[in-house]
Amino acid sequence: MGRDVLGCAQTGTGKTASFTLPMIDILASGRAKARMPRSLILAPTRELAAQVSENFELYGKHSKLSMALLTGGSSLADQERRLDRGVDVLIATPGRLLDLFGRGKILLADVKILVIDEADRMLDMGFIPDVERIVGLLPKIRQTLFFSATMPPEVRRLADAFLINPKAILVDPPSSAAETVIQALIKVRGEARDKRAALRTLLNADNVTSALIFCNRKRDVDVVFKSLKKHGYSVAALHGDMAQPARTATLKAFKNAEIELLVCSDVAARGLDIPAVSHVINFDVPIHSEDYIHRIGRTGRAGRSGKSFTFALPSENKALAGVNAMLGHPIPLADSSDITGWDDSEAPPAKSGRRRARSRAATPTKRPARSRARRKETAPADADMEAAPTKAAESSSVESPSVESPSVESPAAEAAVPPAPAKEPAPAKPRAERRPRKRSEAAEEAEVSSKPFGEHTPAFMLRPVKVA
Repeated sequence: MGRDVLGCAQTGTGKTASFTLPMIDILASGRAKARMPRSLILAPTRELAAQVSENFELYGKHSKLSMALLTGGSSLADQERRLDRGVDVLIATPGRLLDLFGRGKILLADVKILVIDEADRMLDMGFIPDVERIVGLLPKIRQTLFFSATMPPEVRRLADAFLINPKAILVDPPSSAAETVIQALIKVRGEARDKRAALRTLLNADNVTSALIFCNRKRDVDVVFKSLKKHGYSVAALHGDMAQPARTATLKAFKNAEIELLVCSDVAARGLDIPAVSHVINFDVPIHSEDYIHRIGRTGRAGRSGKSFTFALPSENKALAGVNAMLGHPIPLADSSDITGWDDSEAPPAKSGRRRARSRAATPTKRPARSRARRKETAPADADMEAAPTKAAESSSVESPSVESPSVESPAAEAAVPPAPAKEPAPAKPRAERRPRKRSEAAEEAEVSSKPFGEHTPAFMLRPVKVA
């Protein structure tokens, strides 16, 4: 119908297919001109943009539509040559799109359909000014579509600014977790080193074969990765400071089951479709409660079942309370007799009352050095996946490789997770024996026949159809 759409649905339900399939049908008639794409899809991260392009190639393999992917870390010359031939669908991150527009290599006057995927992530990463500028370059008469797994009030206000009389489609309650994901909470008494020991206990006890392990900060990603690698696990790391070829190669190896564990920051929390993920482990409780929904949504996709575990220290009780409030219920406690837990009486009390408003005029132009140092210690990291690490992150008083080498685990950390007193712990199996066995060709053919797009079949296509 060409109406603007505001879509909110849980992760793994097929939002990408919901706008890709109609676009293929709409754009089937017509022809693209050089440097003038007919449709535009904006994504917040390179990985998500690359995944959308893969799905577009899969869904449109029988159509004659052309596509171009514009992301940072790739050759500008190759992207310019692709644009010169004319493309029907342009998939891009905001930064690279504005870069090519500033060079005069692309015109946006012929865009008929605009899709903004993961709109709330655009807001979190600070891309909204770039998105507003891009929208200002597009023709007024167009169809605009907003898609996200969460719909906070800020995104609602952006939708009111960009959309005209939109059709709001809310498939599931906003900020709700998928029912196919079994959630569990593990309370760990101690420090970060005790969480690393508890993580190894969980990996050995639950027979984890494919898992995403999320950390809040990039430096913690490196610490956990080196610790697991030292203990013989098949593991890799992924965060925003890595070069794009390394990020692409790491994701490809994880999708192909060449590695079992992927320690990552929130760069992998949005939109990535990796069907074989059996577990999602929150090594840190997410600072922003909405990120919890996106993280655990990496498993249990397209009707499959999955498990999510969240480790929490007493100092993370405030962030944990925010997640519970968003879900509307507390995360169920896991049965972890081998891990020393804590109760609410041990957690620091949450601060009550509103923060006092501080006028800009009363703020001194130059703050004391002591105040700046303290501000560096508490500054959050990894807010922008594309940003380089700051000196504040390197000098943080939070556990870092410079304070405690990840390759040296203290005896206290090893003793923090004692074996069950009734029986001695079984010796760990070699990693090669715990790798998932390959399925038979007959099983693969049966699954492909039931799924028209294989592993990329959206969930709504797998639901049974009731015939009257």
